[in-house]
Parts: sequence; structure tokens; C-alpha cells
Amino acid sequence: MIGYCMKCRESREIREAEQVTMKNGRPATRGKCGLCGSTMFRIGKAS
Repeated sequence: MIGYCMKCRESREIREAEQVTMKNGRPATRGKCGLCGSTMFRIGKAS
């Protein structure tokens, strides 16, 4: 899955992706950047 890394400022592959549910009930994906290792977050259901 691809997400936007705020540290690299580029779209990158999400490593160690896990499905989470936000407080408002919407689905999201959380993981780590494949290059720098910072936390990445993508709102919406994983395909």
C-alpha cells in the first residue's frame, strides 16, 4: 500500500501496515515508511 510520508515529503510504500479504526469509526492504515522508518498514516479502507 502507498501512503504519504510527512518526513520524506513523498509517496512511499507502507511497511508493517496494520488496520486501525479512528475515534470517529472510520477505517485507516498505520505503518512505517520504507525508507526513513517514520510513522505513516492513511485514511480509508485498505484495498
